[in-house]
Amino acid sequence: MSATRPELTDPFEIGGVPIANRVLLAPLAGIGNWFVRLQAKRHGAGLAVSEMVSSFALHYRNERTLRELLVLHPEEHPVSIQLFGHDAEIMRSGAAIAAEAGADLIDINMGCPVPKVRKTGAGAQLLRDPDLAVALAVAAREGSGLPVTVKLRSGIEAGDRSGFDLAIRLAEEAGVAAIGFHPRAATKGHKGKPDYALTRELTERLAVPVIVSGGLADADAARRAYEESGADAVMIARGSLGNPWVFEELIGRRAAPPSREEIVAELLWVLDRAEEHLGAERAQRYLRKFYPWYFDGIGASAQVRDELQRSADLDRARALIAAARTPVPVA
Repeated sequence: MSATRPELTDPFEIGGVPIANRVLLAPLAGIGNWFVRLQAKRHGAGLAVSEMVSSFALHYRNERTLRELLVLHPEEHPVSIQLFGHDAEIMRSGAAIAAEAGADLIDINMGCPVPKVRKTGAGAQLLRDPDLAVALAVAAREGSGLPVTVKLRSGIEAGDRSGFDLAIRLAEEAGVAAIGFHPRAATKGHKGKPDYALTRELTERLAVPVIVSGGLADADAARRAYEESGADAVMIARGSLGNPWVFEELIGRRAAPPSREEIVAELLWVLDRAEEHLGAERAQRYLRKFYPWYFDGIGASAQVRDELQRSADLDRARALIAAARTPVPVA
């Protein structure tokens, strides 16, 4: 790394909001609630972004959205709330509600490749309508009074640079404070090598921070992406699932993998927070997507894996997981 190139441990700012380091948690659809964000912050992430929240649901005060997706923990700040939608006035209203809830930043999703999101005109479909995309960002900034960032793909199809071009307009015309850039086409999903050279080209064009995402499966991959892309920060998504220690690795707090004891304790912490957030019955169902991320680390047998995925009893799940500290059969 050159003498002038910031380290991942160096602080920076997004729209005047101080960020402790350059390792961020990406928005994780259906996952990134307050305790997932808090987990990332506990392990060293400088900023965590929420799962995407419908601007329409906020505008119309959907009770479940407000109760479950707009909950912020006092220890997770600074925190960014990611919104999606396709109507500027609704986005203005949704961003204002997110700001009232305590968000420090607003992020707009312009990269989601999922067809049910795109068919509404939101997510990556906004690359087809850059004028609307700019209007959404302006509305979110005016409605919230907060710095607004945008996360987007490089394009929709392979070879398409519409996301690159839109990023420039968002910075220059909409006044966004940073760009989260996933340099893969939306139609590619998570397949193929991200185009970090294109990210470098974007960083050289923009005065605002560019945060690279995509392909950051582990700490080594994140370091390579940071170097190859020339980005101002990295944004870890799936590489953090079941491995919040990746943030510690990247900021120099950890050199060795977590022990089984640490992994068991972490999963039990997740169970407690899920119960706190959702109640025991819903938490057990919700946690079924979390358990597999930890199975290898706790040395779960096929029997334990099956029972955790089928169990409706959170206390039984705790017993099965706790037993992995000293692996013996659980009666």
